[in-house]
Amino acid sequence: MKITTDIRLGDSREKLKSLPGDCVDLIVTSPPYADQRKNVYGGIHPDEYVGWFLPVSEQLLRVLKPSGTFVLNIKEKAVNGERSTYVIELILEMRKQGWLWTEEFIWHKKNCYPGKWPNRFRDSWERLLQFNKNKKFNMYQEEVMVPMGEWASSRLKSLSRTDKTRDTSKVGSGFGKNISNWVNRDKAYPTNVLHLATECNNKNHSATFPSALPEWFIKLFTKENDTVLDPFMGSGTTLLAANRMRRHSIGIDNVAEYCEMVRSEIKSEIDAAVSAAVAEMR
Repeated sequence: MKITTDIRLGDSREKLKSLPGDCVDLIVTSPPYADQRKNVYGGIHPDEYVGWFLPVSEQLLRVLKPSGTFVLNIKEKAVNGERSTYVIELILEMRKQGWLWTEEFIWHKKNCYPGKWPNRFRDSWERLLQFNKNKKFNMYQEEVMVPMGEWASSRLKSLSRTDKTRDTSKVGSGFGKNISNWVNRDKAYPTNVLHLATECNNKNHSATFPSALPEWFIKLFTKENDTVLDPFMGSGTTLLAANRMRRHSIGIDNVAEYCEMVRSEIKSEIDAAVSAAVAEMR
């Protein structure tokens, strides 16, 4: 099947209305944060952010399949010396819209350099909020497993009686563990903290996240030929990752320069892949 890329220029609040309902398997996006990058996106005041975003999330709820997932990369800012509450307020309002706030991942920027303000230190993390329409959704956890790590060689060497049975959490969470299940395994499931470096080359865009970020969620929540949407496409990191991983993609942005740049980059990657395939056949 030919993989398609649909890039649309305009305001997401309007362009999303032209998409059919229940057509997208995964949404991964990083909208402009409150009152930041004013020169590019105009800036949205923290007090107005929830009202600005809710029409977008309403359309995203409509176009997402019942089995799909929405991953929102967002970060609150400090206002007058304290953290703004607009992200928390947005979560609460989205739940009223019908979204389930299923999980929260943390992107740890492992190459973040030191810094401080009068009353706090530099952030080295951002939120990745997971929303769903239903409690049952597509999730391919084995696709993101990681090497066991050095802890396994010492921790699994000598198992106690408790280690060989399911030990239920003492805090009443319902979770439990059987340490012996991990003996002789090469890989384990990851945590919800992603340790990824930021992109040093920002591709002519004011806020580019690393390609490994959407790639991780594409692996976790989709399979080949599924459809990935980024309604705030920017430099197209999500669409480029989806194309490489053989997922259909839809991108929306209100900056014509970004739309043309992403079209050009995707065409270049497709041309390079075709050339490589032809060379192998010779």
